[in-house]
This record gives sequence, structure tokens and C-alpha cells, in this order.
Amino acid sequence: MKQKISLTLAFLLFSLVSFAQQIQMPQASPSAKIAQKVGLTDVTVDYSRPSTKDRKIFGELVPFGQVWRTGANGATVLSFSTDVIIDGTSIPAGQYALYAIPEKSDWTMILSKNIKLWGAIGYDKSDDVIRFKAAPVKLKKKNETFEISFANMTDTGSDLSLKWENTRVDFRIETEVDPLVMAQIKEYIIDGESTDPSLLYSAASYYYTNDKDINQAYNWINESVEQEPKYWTMHLKAKIEAALGKKTNAVETAAEAIDLAEEAGNQDYVGLNERLIKSLK
Repeated sequence: MKQKISLTLAFLLFSLVSFAQQIQMPQASPSAKIAQKVGLTDVTVDYSRPSTKDRKIFGELVPFGQVWRTGANGATVLSFSTDVIIDGTSIPAGQYALYAIPEKSDWTMILSKNIKLWGAIGYDKSDDVIRFKAAPVKLKKKNETFEISFANMTDTGSDLSLKWENTRVDFRIETEVDPLVMAQIKEYIIDGESTDPSLLYSAASYYYTNDKDINQAYNWINESVEQEPKYWTMHLKAKIEAALGKKTNAVETAAEAIDLAEEAGNQDYVGLNERLIKSLK
């Protein structure tokens, strides 16, 4: 009996060791993860990257008119930390599987709430959150390996670009930035009456950059530089003065900014202020 128990234990131990000693090899379609801050939103893409390997991709390996997983292996998953806008539709923060139906003239892009599928096996249209069209573009240079990337970044949005073989398809992801920034300015500056010079500078910079109340921006930047004059805050003050038509003040402020920038050894800001002064004369 003891011998049988010993043999059983030995077999189990051998099985566990064998299982733990699996041979590690490169994946045919290695996994990848990319992340990008778009506006104030964290956007991530988890996907696998198949290669062409002398195969004809679209129209053959990936048939036209059929749902494709936009990659290989498991579903390609898009994650948004806040609500985003795609093709004019608000998409709640969360995780979504990205599918596509390729065609010669246009593609149908799909975001599905079911992220657990292996590729498109078991795909159900009832799980769709959105379907929208995207136009394929023919590339001169061949992309051997499927690639997803971010392109054409702005303060509020980015293109998500899919490239494989000689085809590229882009679609736009837009985010809500202004309501979030304005809510913070209201909380910290307007309602909170903060006197922090860095917060006042940030609020003034946002108002100036986004064509909001320029006089309010001027009040805030004045409060900031009165407490803690820095070459970058003085430069913003000079730009706001120039926008208000206060050219003489702007030249004087830019000259002060040059002195501060030279003391700090920042030649970039020296050049910025010199060019501003030149534009005002």
C-alpha cells in the first residue's frame, strides 16, 4: 500500500515538474500594449500583432464582408479612463473590444462591450456599442506586421491608426477637455479663491490659449507675478498685454522676462521674448 502511495506521489510530482518546464518560444503574433494620454483621458490598446509572411491579407486571409478581430488571438481591447466621442457618439469610460468588417471601399468599425471572446468567435451584434464607417487608404510602403498607433494629436483628440500590409485605416477619438478644466478652475480659483501663483498662472494660461475672458486672464497673471515672478509667467503676462493692445507694457514685461530667463540659463525663453518684442515694434 505504501509503495502504491509512493508511486502515485512520484507520478504527480513528475507531472507537475513536466508542466512547469514547458518550452518557451516566440509567439507567432506577439502581444502588445500601447497607452496614450489624449486630452485628459488615458487611452490604452491591448492587442496581438500578426505578420504578413508572404500572404495576401485583405480579401483572402482576412475576408471582405466578415467580422475581423483587428489583430490576432484574443479580442483587441480599447480602454478609456473617461467618456470619449467617436463618430459623434458619446462612449462611456470603460473597456471595449475593437472589431472591423473590411471592404474594398470602406470598413465598418465596431466597438463591442464583450471583451472576453477569442477573436471574433461567438461575436454577437447585440453586444455592439457603436458601428461606424472608416475609409481605407492604400500605403506605398508595406507594413509587414500589423500595427496600431496614435496619430494627429491635438489637445482634445487623436486618430487611432491601424496599418497592415498596404492598408491603413484611421478613426478619430475626441475627448471632453474644457468642462473638466473649467470645473477645476472654478473649484480652485473662482470658488476656492486660491492665491497659489502656479494655479493662477495655469488658469490665466488656459483662458489666454482658449480665447476666454482675456481681462480675467490678465488679472490672474498679474496676481501670479506679483507673488512669484518667473520667466515663463512674465512671458505669458507679456503675451496677454500684447493681446490687450498694451504694447508698451508688453515690451517692458518681455524685457523683464528676458533678464529672468538669462539668470536661469534658459535661452529658449530668451528667444521667445526677443521675438515677441520684435513683433510689437
